[in-house]
This record gives sequence, structure tokens and C-alpha cells, in this order.
Amino acid sequence: MDHFSLLIWSQISLFVNHFLIFGLAFVHFLTNSCMILVECYTIFLFGRLSEGDLQRISGKGSEFQAHHKILLKRGGSDHNSSQHFQSHFMEMDSLSDLTQEVRDWSWHELLAALKQFQELLPRAGSLALLDKCLESLIGRVASSCETSPSPSVSSSDGSGLRLSCDTRSTVSLKSGVFRATWWFEDLVALGTDLIRMLVTLMVARKIDHGIISRFLFYYQKSRFVTASADEKIKIIEVVADLLDSLDVRCVSYKSLFGMLRVGLNSSSRDKLESMIGSRLDQATLDDLLVPSPVGTSCLYDVNLVIRLVKSFLGKGVCCVPLSRLRKAAVLMDLFLAEVAPDPHLKPSKFLALIIALPDSARDSCDGVYYAVNLYLEVHSGLSEEQKMKVCRGLTYSKLSPQALDHLTRNANFPPKSAVQAVASQQHRLKSLLQDTGRATSTEGSKQVVLYAKKFNLTDENEKIKAHLQGMQWRVVELEKVCRKMQVHMTKVMKSRMASHSSAKSVPRLCS
Repeated sequence: MDHFSLLIWSQISLFVNHFLIFGLAFVHFLTNSCMILVECYTIFLFGRLSEGDLQRISGKGSEFQAHHKILLKRGGSDHNSSQHFQSHFMEMDSLSDLTQEVRDWSWHELLAALKQFQELLPRAGSLALLDKCLESLIGRVASSCETSPSPSVSSSDGSGLRLSCDTRSTVSLKSGVFRATWWFEDLVALGTDLIRMLVTLMVARKIDHGIISRFLFYYQKSRFVTASADEKIKIIEVVADLLDSLDVRCVSYKSLFGMLRVGLNSSSRDKLESMIGSRLDQATLDDLLVPSPVGTSCLYDVNLVIRLVKSFLGKGVCCVPLSRLRKAAVLMDLFLAEVAPDPHLKPSKFLALIIALPDSARDSCDGVYYAVNLYLEVHSGLSEEQKMKVCRGLTYSKLSPQALDHLTRNANFPPKSAVQAVASQQHRLKSLLQDTGRATSTEGSKQVVLYAKKFNLTDENEKIKAHLQGMQWRVVELEKVCRKMQVHMTKVMKSRMASHSSAKSVPRLCS
């Protein structure tokens, strides 16, 4: 019984092993057969294959797929073209023969091949054929950009610039001048992955960055017409990343601001803001009036402007020329006046806008005073402490006499700010008087030395006297203004403190 059972179990084990081996072989056979059938059926759509051809397909799946995708570069689904492709493919042992032919393809054929490669990306990124197509295309673009203006353009087969005459991608001539942007419209049909590859090669080939940036903006605008919301975001992000690789001076400044109005990821937005901020002195007020993001109450995106100013200052104020700082300060004063009436703008945020630029950027603070006055007038419900906090952004010594006089009579400002303004002007006046005295002493000593050396400087002395008289006249005028402000401030303080029994007299500020 034991011997019989052992025999049965051995037979069963043998049967199971044979069954598993047969099953695995069958699955492998079925898988390969399905793959070959799919490939054969695809090619059958373009032309019939012989039995010998079918046998030679096995083992060439990846190469065959790449070649098959490029079929349309030779004329689409035309039957004769497909037969030529089939016979040509069967005689090739590798991709090397086809890649050698790429340089002889026309512009139209290159575009058709790249469009077919889009369906294989990102797998096609490692194919030598794709690299050859991209290099050939960029070579022709580079040649066209380097071509000097001429009324006509001719090219030979060996020049590498073979443009198909049966396409709309022909060299456009305007007033006899060669246009280096004739290829813009053709490349719009390519996807973002291929555009990224192409622009990277353009930068490596040192194609003019101005032309590249114009193409990227053209690509963005053209693709936006039919793109969905998600596609627009992807297009913008790719364009922003590619623009960041260019010389920022060659990029349209206004177009960069237009890109800010589309939702971006943090990385792309940071790159975009860095490019914009580095050239803030070239912006206009309209550029800065970017609507506030959804979910915030302010009218304009104040945080964006603060970030742009930080990017503008970069590594420090010392790295920015004073002339550029002056332009940026004028722009910021205009922006302050524009956002001041916003009832939802908090005092801390308004102050951050004022002090975003250093004090050295402004010769005069009259523009800041105007904006602060407007802000305090609209936000009349602020406490005295909040008003004083806003006034910290004012440099009283840089106010003109007219602005200072207006401040002392302005009910929107807290009394303490007016006192500080008068005290600041008093200090400025004393400094001016001291400088005048030193200048007089210095000029007098110089005259003695020159006289001792028997130099005749009568005309020069007259000029010095006239200059000193002018300075003395200005000092007298400033003293008058100071006295007026002192009298006015005394009246203001007395009227405000009349209800307090312990009111103290205002100290004398001007001597």
C-alpha cells in the first residue's frame, strides 16, 4: 500500500511540474504573440507586410516602435510612403542609419517627426533619433538668427538650412530685412516637454536671449487660446523656469508682470518675482497694481510689492546705484498714494511699504507725507498710538518748508508728530548755521593765505560774499518759518490741553 501510494504521488508531482512548465511557456508565447500582433496590426493600417517581414519583427520592438512613430515624417499615412518605410526599416540593423539621414530632412519633416515623438515622451528622451532631430532643428534656427539681413535668402543642401517650400514655415521678408522669428508659429504646436528641450539647446548654442524670450512669450500667448486652466498653469511654470535661465535684461518687463496674474507654484513664482524685482526701477505704477489674491481683503497685492523691493535691494543698498534707488523711491511714493485710501490696509503693512526702501533713497519726503496724510484721513478711527506708528516712516528733516507748515496745521496728524517735526527742523537749522560759520572762517583764512601770496582774487571774493549773503538770507527765512510754527504749535497745544488743570506750557523750541 505504501509503495502504491508513493508511486501515485510521484506521478502526480511529475504531472504538476509538466503542467507548470507548459503553462509558463504558454504565457510567454501568448505575451510575445500579442505584442507582435499589435505591432503588425498597426503597420497593417499603413500597408501589408509579407510573412518574411513578420518573422523579422521579433526582437526589434523598441526600435520598431520608434521608427514607426516617425513614419509620418515621410508623408503621413500615404500608402506608398508606408511601403517605403517598411522596406527601408527591414534593411536596417540599428538606428544609426536613420539618425545619419536626419541632417538631410527638410524643416517640415523634422517638425512632423518631433510631433510624433511627443506621444513617446518621456520614454523617448533617451532615443538617439530624438536628439538628432532636436539638434538639427536648433542648428537651422541658429543659422537663421545668425544670417545677416538681406532681401533674399538662399540655401544649399550642404548648408544645413534646408527649408521646405511646401510649408508655411518660410523665411518672411519685411522691407527687405530678414526676420529671425519665422519659426515661432511652427514650434507652437510642440508640447512643453519638447519646448523645454529645445530652449535648453538654444541657450547652449548661444542664440540671442532676446529672441528666445520673445518666442517663449509668443508660445505662452498662442497656447493659452485653447488651453485648459491646468494646462495654462503648466505652460506658465515651464515658461517661467526657462526665462529664468536667460539674461534678465533681454526679457520683456511688462510681459513678466502679466505672468504674475496666473496661479503658479512657489518655485516658479519666486523665480518670476526675482526677475521682476531686480529691475524694479523700470516698472510703472500700473505694473505694481496687481490685484490682491483671493481670500484677502486688500485691494492690491501689497505683500508682492514688498517682496519685489527686497529683490531689488538684493545683497544690500550699497550694491544698488543711487540713481536707480531714486527712481524706485519715486515709484514707491506713487504706489503709497494709490493704496493709502484702501480701508482694509493695516497700519503695520502701510508702514512696511514706507520703510521698504532705505532713507537714503529719497531726497525729499513730501511724497511720503502726502500718502500718510491721505491714509490718516481715511483711517480716522486709528488710535493716537497707531497714528504715531505710521508717522515713524516720515523723515521730518527731509520735508520741505511748505509740507512742514502744512503738517503743523493738519488735524489728521497727532500733536506729538508736529512737535517732533518742528524739533527736527530746529536741529537742521542749527546745523546749517554752524556749517555757515565754518564756511565763513574757512573762506576767510583762504583769502588771507592767497593775499599773502599776492594773488588777485577780487572776483572770487565777490562770489564768496554773494554766496554767504544768500545763505544768511535763507537762514533768516528758516528762522521766520520756525517762529511761525512755534506760535502755531503753542496755540494748538493750549487748545488741546485747556481741559487739563495740570497743563504745562510748551517749551521754547526756537532761539
